Amino acid sequence: MREILSVGPTYFVMKFFKSVLDIIMMYGAYSTSGCLAVTRVFLRFLSYSLASVVICFLYARALEEQSNANNNSIMYKLYVIIISSYAGAKFFLSFLQHIPACHRLSDRGDSWRLVRFMKWMHQEHYYVGRGMYERASDFMKYMVFWFVVLGGKFSFAYFLLIRPLVGPTRLIVNIPVTRYSWHDFVSKNNHNAMTIASLWTPVVAIYLLDIHIFYTVISAVWGFLLGARDRLGEIRSLDAVHQLFEKFPAAFMNNLHVPLLNRDSLHSSSQGLEKNKIDAARFAPFWNEIVKNLREEDYISTLEMELLQMPKNSGSLQLVQWPLFLLASKLFLAKDIAVENKDSQEELWDKISRDDYMKYAVEECFYSVKFILTAILDDEGNNEGKKWVERIYEDIQGSIANGCIHVDFRLNKLPLVIQKVTALLGILKKDQTPELETGAVKAILDLYDVMRHDILSINMRDNYETWNMLSKARTEGRLFQKLKWPQDAELKAQVGRLYSLLTIKDSAANVPKNLEARRRLEFFTNSLFMEMPEAKPVREMLSFCVFTPYYSEIVLYRMSDLLKKNEDGISTLFYLQKIYPDEWKNFLDRIGRDENASESELSDNPNHILELRFWASYRGQTLARTVRGMMYYRKALMLQAYLERMSAGDVEAGITGKESTDVQGFELSPEARAQADLKFTYVVTCQIYGKQREEQKPEAADIALLMQRNEALRVAFIDVVETLKDGKVHSEYFSKLVKADINGKDKEVYSIKLPGNPKLGEGKPENQNHAVVFTRGNAMQTIDMNQDNYFEEALKMRNLLEEFHCDHGLRPPTILGVREHVFTGSVSSLASFMSNQEASFVTLGQRVLSNPLKVRMHYGHPDVFDRVFHITRGGISKSSRIINISEDIFSGFNSTLRQGNVTHHEYIQVGKGRDVGLNQIAVFEGKVAGGNGEQVLSRDVYRLGQLFDFFRMMSFYFTTVGYYFCTMLTVLTVYAFLYGRVYLALSGVGESIQDIADVLGNTALSAALNAQFLFQIGVFTAVPMILGFILEQGFLRAVVSFVTMQFQLCTVFFTFSLGTRTHYFGRTILHGGARYQATGRGFVVQHIKFTENYRLYARSHFVKGMEICLLLIVYLAYGYNEGGALAYILLTVSSWFLAGSWLFAPYLFNPSGFEWQKTVEDFRDWTNWLLYRGGIGVKGGESWEAWWDEELSHIRTFSGRVMETILSLRFFIFQYGIVYKLDVQGTDTSLTVYGFSWIVLAVLIILFKVFTFSQKISVNFQLLLRFIQGVSFLFALAGIVVAVAITNLTIADIFACILAFLPTGWGILCIACAWKPVMKKVGLWKSIRSIARLYDAAMGILIFIPIALCSWFPFVSTFQTRLMYNQAFSRGLEISLILAGNNPNTGI
Repeated sequence: MREILSVGPTYFVMKFFKSVLDIIMMYGAYSTSGCLAVTRVFLRFLSYSLASVVICFLYARALEEQSNANNNSIMYKLYVIIISSYAGAKFFLSFLQHIPACHRLSDRGDSWRLVRFMKWMHQEHYYVGRGMYERASDFMKYMVFWFVVLGGKFSFAYFLLIRPLVGPTRLIVNIPVTRYSWHDFVSKNNHNAMTIASLWTPVVAIYLLDIHIFYTVISAVWGFLLGARDRLGEIRSLDAVHQLFEKFPAAFMNNLHVPLLNRDSLHSSSQGLEKNKIDAARFAPFWNEIVKNLREEDYISTLEMELLQMPKNSGSLQLVQWPLFLLASKLFLAKDIAVENKDSQEELWDKISRDDYMKYAVEECFYSVKFILTAILDDEGNNEGKKWVERIYEDIQGSIANGCIHVDFRLNKLPLVIQKVTALLGILKKDQTPELETGAVKAILDLYDVMRHDILSINMRDNYETWNMLSKARTEGRLFQKLKWPQDAELKAQVGRLYSLLTIKDSAANVPKNLEARRRLEFFTNSLFMEMPEAKPVREMLSFCVFTPYYSEIVLYRMSDLLKKNEDGISTLFYLQKIYPDEWKNFLDRIGRDENASESELSDNPNHILELRFWASYRGQTLARTVRGMMYYRKALMLQAYLERMSAGDVEAGITGKESTDVQGFELSPEARAQADLKFTYVVTCQIYGKQREEQKPEAADIALLMQRNEALRVAFIDVVETLKDGKVHSEYFSKLVKADINGKDKEVYSIKLPGNPKLGEGKPENQNHAVVFTRGNAMQTIDMNQDNYFEEALKMRNLLEEFHCDHGLRPPTILGVREHVFTGSVSSLASFMSNQEASFVTLGQRVLSNPLKVRMHYGHPDVFDRVFHITRGGISKSSRIINISEDIFSGFNSTLRQGNVTHHEYIQVGKGRDVGLNQIAVFEGKVAGGNGEQVLSRDVYRLGQLFDFFRMMSFYFTTVGYYFCTMLTVLTVYAFLYGRVYLALSGVGESIQDIADVLGNTALSAALNAQFLFQIGVFTAVPMILGFILEQGFLRAVVSFVTMQFQLCTVFFTFSLGTRTHYFGRTILHGGARYQATGRGFVVQHIKFTENYRLYARSHFVKGMEICLLLIVYLAYGYNEGGALAYILLTVSSWFLAGSWLFAPYLFNPSGFEWQKTVEDFRDWTNWLLYRGGIGVKGGESWEAWWDEELSHIRTFSGRVMETILSLRFFIFQYGIVYKLDVQGTDTSLTVYGFSWIVLAVLIILFKVFTFSQKISVNFQLLLRFIQGVSFLFALAGIVVAVAITNLTIADIFACILAFLPTGWGILCIACAWKPVMKKVGLWKSIRSIARLYDAAMGILIFIPIALCSWFPFVSTFQTRLMYNQAFSRGLEISLILAGNNPNTGI
């Protein structure tokens, strides 16, 4: 009972501490804050101070009275009444807050001053952020979610972290440690507080971190179940597409087509066939247009296009005709079954019907032959030909009805019949000539003879007159002499289709072969069965605009760019030809070239050169690719509007139902174009297009070319007009919108004069803000310029827009989240890791954020905004410098704060490019981590955190800044553990307490370290990825993908990324100043020089990796491990893995990173960079000194310098502990030993300065300087010899001194760098810089030695290439040829 009652004091004391933190955190903001805000903070402090004192007093008195049995416990009853009343009131009010009606009642109560005062004390009044509550059912869902997460977290924390460490802690408190290895300051007479802190610190860090682990796992499981409920992944293979294809037309009509009158009233068997045929006829033009676009994009060949296309199904055949890729070779399999059949007719048909498409092929062939023969045979005279066809089919149908077809017909002669029919069709599919007409007559006569003499076994007496007439006509030579050659388009199409059906003997089970084409068709067909709103006709749908910001990225590859070779002799075009060999062949076939043609052969045709440029650009992350993808919206709307107008129900159009599915020329229809233009606009905001145009940059010409090819494309830009007024140049700024006119010139549509330069904040959001006025429509989709779209997905846009009218909670949606597909994951292992990681977030992760957590924001560009809602509430972009560097997510913040609702939908997808090289990925992750650090300081995050309810606030925290905080805690756990071990080792306490407390083998410590290690290597990051694989690829493929990733060392990549996020997030928290960094979106297969990697990762990874190695070595040298080497390995394996990943991952994932010649060149380049002193205007990539100054530029504030100084003090523990472990000092633990070590360090620094004295200064006394250096060296050497001879100094002591002095020197260096202005004033800056250069040289050498050793063995380079490009090798690509630098014109 005492523990339960202790909740009261605990609650109020924690509230008191929170009020104290509010006062501290507001320091520096009092002058800018309102009077009421400051008053509220101090009133809360006073109220909780008083409440804490009163409640603690009542609790103490209650316990005192309870312990006295004879006393009447009035205070106890009073305490219980007060706590119960307060808790009941809080619970009741919190319950009422989640009922919308009570919210409205609460708002009415604001007229009462007391209510208004109490609400103000509880929460500051905000205009922005009012009413951020959800309906009760949604609240219950995310509350249950967090109950599960918190239940798992507290169970893990109590049973595996806290309880196992309580016993050892009590023992350590009572252990009388009297002897320390060093001179102790703080550990005596305080119950071993430092020891306890060293043990508990990593456990506490994991206690703060493990909630994110449980959130990740449970959200992944929840997202998996939601995806399964939404029917994701039901079609995950080409085989599934084949099996379910017959259901696609009905699903398409139910979801993507506008409802048709009377369609649902067809229920009988005959009406069911009619309904299926109508569905197929409506589905066919859309499916064929999808296939056509795949061919235009060169993903499939012409043959594959013909196999994939679906017949119109508008003819007179009473069956549904399916695409040839489903029926190919089925007829021959059925023939073989029939020829070999010895069973009854029912068993024969049962064998054929086991494969639906084999049955459909047989039926179609049966009816098509009748249709064609009836159509071409003469219709004059006695109609002998038609009577023969009718007689044959009547006999066949009669035999089928009697179940004796295998008796009445010799089925073993079927191959002969197929041969004769094929010969006839081969003639009929050509244009009519007298010779072909004669051949056709002969072919039909041969077919007649085969049927009459070889196939038929029936009794002809029943129809004697007919057979006698046919025999007489055949004898007289007039049978079939009059043919009607196929002229009708339907008949010609039927002849060609039947001929293909009878001649394609190979299975089309692998059509299409291209993996991207397969993926797109699989997702599209799967989405047909997913729940989505009903599509409205184009004229009734919501209008929308697509909005793309562009600065100076690649618009369209120029031939010079494509043919330019890198240092390995590889051109971009050659690389693309080898990465996409099938698409290259399809491209050459499309433009009418031989598949072995080289790019040089295309130069004779300017159109082919232009097509080549577009082909290459469509495979990169270019603006041309984005524009093509977004213009599919217009194309899809034109097709939909055209078919809706052409439907049989459109009486005004006067068009028959047979013509209603004919889409020839739909893109030229004025009505369809007008409808599409009313509903869709596309604005690309090219901020500096005007400047590029004036300077005649190629980017401007390429943008103009895109406008000419896409008439609906509009380009917005900032135009700067300079005028001379009163002898001064005045600049005027205009925001302009242009389009291409009929002559291909820019035509100005709008021009808005601006009050000044609009670029005040971050460039990208300012680019969006100035042009948002040119957007039109009800909705706006924001698309980045490295995205893509697909025609089949554009068909679903009107369904998506209807989501604005659907029920998604208490409020209508204001942002519709859209699924992304990362299309850059198929080149290298790194690209695959990034792609899979990103894919799991944009699908499964955002699925859970939207439902049930209700905290999805705007994380990327494919989302669709309610345009009117956002432009009346501040727009879609916040652009303040630095703090809004991650401008995307602030759109979500803004929408949520203003009572918006952000949803997520996965039946539609948009393509997305991602970074593919390690350096690109690191820069991108650094930018995002820095942006999250800035978000911590933003008012948006503060308001959301204040105004969300507890559970929604937890969801928001752990999916934004909390993720990066937990990432940082993961690394800090390693530091806390290792520094704790080093303290125990160097102080000598570890050995004293080990036997008594057994702390090293404790369950809590093992649990903490294991949790940290699993988080470190990305296991919990991989959980959503694995479940996403299982959902969308199947269990077996998911296991194979995961195992493959492990062999590709994905754990090394995730560990390295952990360091990137930790460094940039932590640095932004300490110093601020995050900045936008362009990552580059090119193809990365070239070798990255050692110098570039060193510059990028020296401070973020290498220094920290070296520090961890140093800690591990010190612990190995001086720590006490009862279990020996095995215990040490098990305890420190995760830390060694972390250090190794941070030090060598950039070179492990560097193309040709272990090739000997490149290693030699890298070392030469690195030494030149290190020794080049630089000067004014020299960049960091050219000189170490310039780079070093850049690395220190973030330390600008006094608080930042103080924090850097405090953090650097940790390096001094090494020297303090190690000098007392030297053999030379014996058992002396006085401060004299430590003081003498500083004297030795000072001597070493003086010697360093003597040997590195500037040659410029010493030019006049070179001889004296050399003499002094020589004498100094001799004295130093003699001193060491004498010390070894007359004292207990050993060689091991010398190496120990290195371990001691290196971190001390680095600590001094870090403090000096933090106080750079002071060092410059006292004249020590050049010396500091010399020492820093020495440290960087030593660190570079230590990293370079293992690389050089590995480069010595050729098989290491081969293994690394295989490791990086395993996916490419699995596709049969010539990556080794690409990396070897062979002549690009060879073997193409």
